[in-house]
Amino acid sequence: MYHHRSSHPAGDGGVVEVAFTDRHGGVSEGPFASLNLAVDGADDPAARAENLRRVLADFAPGDDLVDLRQVHGATVHVDDGSRGQAGARPEADGVVTGRAGAVLAVRAADCVPVLLADLETGVVGAAHAGRQGVLTGVVPATVVRMRELGAGPVTAWIGPHVCGACYEVPEQLQREVLAAVPQSRATTSWGTPALDLGAGVRAQLAAAPGGPVTVVDVSACTLESDHLYSHRRDSGRAGRIAGLVRRSPPRAGREAS
Repeated sequence: MYHHRSSHPAGDGGVVEVAFTDRHGGVSEGPFASLNLAVDGADDPAARAENLRRVLADFAPGDDLVDLRQVHGATVHVDDGSRGQAGARPEADGVVTGRAGAVLAVRAADCVPVLLADLETGVVGAAHAGRQGVLTGVVPATVVRMRELGAGPVTAWIGPHVCGACYEVPEQLQREVLAAVPQSRATTSWGTPALDLGAGVRAQLAAAPGGPVTVVDVSACTLESDHLYSHRRDSGRAGRIAGLVRRSPPRAGREAS
């Protein structure tokens, strides 16, 4: 069920938990087997709903899910405990919250999922950074929103995404991204222009407003791994993994600082 999962003590006595799923442990069939967490697509909606239920029941039973309709932009949603009209997903590619008991989720299948936390204040965030998201800076925008909620030192976990040796792009497109984030330069294993989105995100985190972010890289190449979904490899037959982050409430008998 998980490519990576870890827990970290928070300053208020709670725990920050982060996880990136893999494609195992669900009920989807065929090319989507088995833990497809996509919002939509050709997979059976009932199977997708059951997959999400299983993940949430295991990762954070009873917590609120705060997820997004991702649009490859730089908008960051600030969660305050309300989901708007009929619980509609906000159109955004970043999300932050200062409240315990909320699971923030982003989905990916080659793009870079990033989970963020200030382990002292318990402010957490998540971002989905594809090529356009790296170009427009959704990850540093998410850090800015976290700091507006009171975050200080931030740690970021970078999850599975397509690697620079596999992500071939036209030379003109490469030049466009490199003009904004030159650290994204890469060459495929067969010698053609490419982008390393993970390197671009790491560079943006190192230069984040308010101070550099500590990076924990738990990535793997989605295209190269059969345990992960890849849109570039499988196109419309690809499912989605998720990055999940939450802060649990403080332990009983301990007040938040």
